[in-house]
Amino acid sequence: MLQLSEVTYAPATVASPVLRGVSFSAERGKPLLIAGDSGSGKTSLLEVISGLADARAGSIAWNGKVMPRRQRRSLCGMVFQFPERHFLGLNVSQELRLGHRRLGSDRQDQVLQRVGLQNISRNTAPERLSGGQQRRLALAVQLLRGAEVLLLDEPTAGLDWSVRSDVLKLLSDLAQEQVLIVVTHEPELFNRWDSDRLRLESGQLASMTTLP
Repeated sequence: MLQLSEVTYAPATVASPVLRGVSFSAERGKPLLIAGDSGSGKTSLLEVISGLADARAGSIAWNGKVMPRRQRRSLCGMVFQFPERHFLGLNVSQELRLGHRRLGSDRQDQVLQRVGLQNISRNTAPERLSGGQQRRLALAVQLLRGAEVLLLDEPTAGLDWSVRSDVLKLLSDLAQEQVLIVVTHEPELFNRWDSDRLRLESGQLASMTTLP
């Protein structure tokens, strides 16, 4: 279980905190959807959880043990809103092998199958993949890292209905084995998605209610 307790975050460049006393827990078995308008602190929240940013106050624990920022970087895997901007490999195989020089073909096949990319050529350049496939590849990279917590920033942005439905099905499946948290400013796109739901407003979590 991932547990946040009174987490406050204030970048040096802003006068007031972006996150204020945020507390919630998330566990395997069901994804957690956090909705909020642009500027509400959603991306900052994921960055703090993942260790990309440092909280000013509060704590983040994993299975009851407080995790320092450095350890959270190994615990968590973040998939950004535009994952194609973060790919470094010239092809799918090279992208998967970054940081895993001895990664064999069998393991590549295994992780690609898990994210539904088993039918693409591993020689395909990441930028030639569709938006949905790029998100799947980004998830595969994080699964290879052994991330226990998957954090997704606007994973349905720019996807048409059919692709979005497939991606949400994949995320639900992954949530059975990993803690999975999604943030979005378009909660209406997730109406039929079975998930726990919270709303972030001006850096604070509203009560746990059903989103419109």
